[in-house]
Amino acid sequence: MQSELSGTQAGPQEPQHKALIPEVKARPAPGAAALLAGHPAAVISAVLLEINPGFAQDILSELPGGLVDGVMHTVSSEIALQWQRNRTYPQGSVGRLMEPAYAVFHPAMTVAQTVERLRALIRIAFITYGYVIDEGGKLCGLITMRDLLFAADDARLDSLMLRDVFTLEPGTPLNEAMKSVLDRHYPVYPVCDGSGVLIGLVRGQAMFEEQTIEITAQVGTAFGVEKEERLVTPIGQSFKFRHPWLQFNLLTAFVAGAVVAIFQDTVDRLVILALFLPVLAGQSGNTGGQALAVTLRGLTLGELKKGSEKILISKEAWLGFYNGALTGLVAGLGMLFVALYQDNPDAVLLSVVVWMALVGACITSGICGAMIPLTLKRMGLDPATASTIFLTTATDVVSMGMLLGLATIFIR
Repeated sequence: MQSELSGTQAGPQEPQHKALIPEVKARPAPGAAALLAGHPAAVISAVLLEINPGFAQDILSELPGGLVDGVMHTVSSEIALQWQRNRTYPQGSVGRLMEPAYAVFHPAMTVAQTVERLRALIRIAFITYGYVIDEGGKLCGLITMRDLLFAADDARLDSLMLRDVFTLEPGTPLNEAMKSVLDRHYPVYPVCDGSGVLIGLVRGQAMFEEQTIEITAQVGTAFGVEKEERLVTPIGQSFKFRHPWLQFNLLTAFVAGAVVAIFQDTVDRLVILALFLPVLAGQSGNTGGQALAVTLRGLTLGELKKGSEKILISKEAWLGFYNGALTGLVAGLGMLFVALYQDNPDAVLLSVVVWMALVGACITSGICGAMIPLTLKRMGLDPATASTIFLTTATDVVSMGMLLGLATIFIR
């Protein structure tokens, strides 16, 4: 990430901090902080200035307080103030990604005055746009470099600036901000508070980089892998991240095993059912996984509007019915073939039981695949967090319970 002040830390330490950047980026925030903690404050600040601002904030929060103070003293007052301000905003918000807005001008300034000031600013910062503010700091307009290049030297900024500038608010969640900028593709977005006062800017690259990390982390969180884990995470830390969820998964597996134990007499009497338990569990699990993937995607992209949850659940239930009816037909025929081959007198009834169980399991798994992330979100939790573990438990219990339960009822 090219920082606004990437040129401020030049000197003999530059090769050292440049070499650290790839390793820092490859680690989660705690690991990156541990790596940087053994270096001078000037090196740490140089690294933080060249990585994603949101990630830099996460690293700062992991560093010891005394070292943070040292880092703050090695950067400009504007950067230090911006970092302190950013830390007051919640994780995953636009405010965590802000950088200082240096190219700030007043409406009455002329083009010549603005260009003269820009000559000094570009030595310490990467300037994309100029921002015109009033006496109270409210954003009035935006100046492009092209407009300055072709305007007369005595032209005032208020006659050149673009009005009705698109802005972001610092407290806006990143996923909401991403939805609003998808059709704009500006390199930089001004950030204003509720009163319209310009408090910083956020780069499009930083937003997309942060969102990319979030999206790729969803695959892991669905299976209980922490977002902070990377390929280079030490084995001990990876073990701490993963093992608790595996223990929880084992506990839920016992629940599924308990269902089989309840119908032990039926299994002993109709051993042929054991052949089709994994078939039903796998098929219903895939059905639920499809519903889960679509629901998570809808939540991430903001496609799921308030009040449309019932429609989604109903759709997934009907899809479960249709898919279960057709796949259940194939599974039922498979059961019929196996039962006839074994000269089982209840061959036809067993095939009907398999069909009914698979239809019921697919309907339930579709509903669970939609409801689990919706429920987690309503509880204020990450919808992707270990959702697959909860879904697997639900589908295993329902599929096995339905097959064994229906066989117990219909086959005496």
